[in-house]
Amino acid sequence: MEEKRQGYQHAPIAKPSASTTTTTKKPVASWVHLLAGATGGFATAIVTSPLDVLRTRLQSDFYQTSSQTNHPLQAAQPNHASNHKTIRIISSIYRAEGWRAFFRGLGPSVAGVVPATAIKFYVYGNCKHLGAKLLGKAEDSPLVHAQAAICAGLATSTATNPIWLIKTRLQLDKTRTNAAGPSTRQYRNSIDCIRQTLRNEGVRGFYRGMSASYLGSIETALHLVLYERLKTGLRDLLQPIQGTGTPFWDEVSHWASTSGAASSAKLIAGLTTYPHEVMRTRLRQAPVENGRPKYTGLAQCFRTIAKEEGMAGLYGGLAPHMLRSLPSAVITLGVYEFVLRVTGS
Repeated sequence: MEEKRQGYQHAPIAKPSASTTTTTKKPVASWVHLLAGATGGFATAIVTSPLDVLRTRLQSDFYQTSSQTNHPLQAAQPNHASNHKTIRIISSIYRAEGWRAFFRGLGPSVAGVVPATAIKFYVYGNCKHLGAKLLGKAEDSPLVHAQAAICAGLATSTATNPIWLIKTRLQLDKTRTNAAGPSTRQYRNSIDCIRQTLRNEGVRGFYRGMSASYLGSIETALHLVLYERLKTGLRDLLQPIQGTGTPFWDEVSHWASTSGAASSAKLIAGLTTYPHEVMRTRLRQAPVENGRPKYTGLAQCFRTIAKEEGMAGLYGGLAPHMLRSLPSAVITLGVYEFVLRVTGS
């Protein structure tokens, strides 16, 4: 055993690192993917909740025009003044609704992120193993990564769309100031939102925006394929550090390669496919025009936004989205990889 490893590292007898054993490591148990994904999702939901609320409100058209209300949250500027609009919404949320508003929808978010990331990485991890067998390729093949990521995206969107719809509507729900009474909101809580959606739109209402979510599977595939490629490249680049055999530097190199790959891949994937995020939020909005939804389908939503707001409207909330998505990707994939290592997978 020792002689076979000799010459692979600079030192004659060196402890093999994670990157030197990727081709011979044992298969990861299904439950490990589930646990690792759920843990990463839970940490991400808590840390990035304020940015998620801000992003959702900027993606919606509820906060882009001055309508028939005096509420400060609706006194938003046109799209060309996006920076001022972002600052104004942050200030207005705090003044009118308090700091707790930055965590509105956190319950559904946690309830959605944990199973969503668990399902995504469960399907992704197992489809890599299954796909490699069916396609006759290695698990680190880009084609294997792509098919696994698309399967993971479709499965996650189908299973968790109702949760994300409730979360979106709670985040968009603004306090209404009544002249003859106290301030009110449309939804008292998550349960009330579920009841109203079921009563007014039926079961189908919980699956609004799913077409845009399916389109988002392209982003998932692009992100995970790029992540796997960049992670391998960075670990090879950091190989001299890992070869020292020092546990501290081994851990640092793991986090550096994971964080760098996760954030870079998410930046590229997010910028490339961002419009589907805006369309998904618009399609999930509660009906406001005579009880009928303004956006009725993916193509109609795209045409309406482009006509009323221009192509810039398809990039509303891009800045806070990226500010949330990059650390979210780092946290989720970092925790996921860490759990895999802790469990010896």
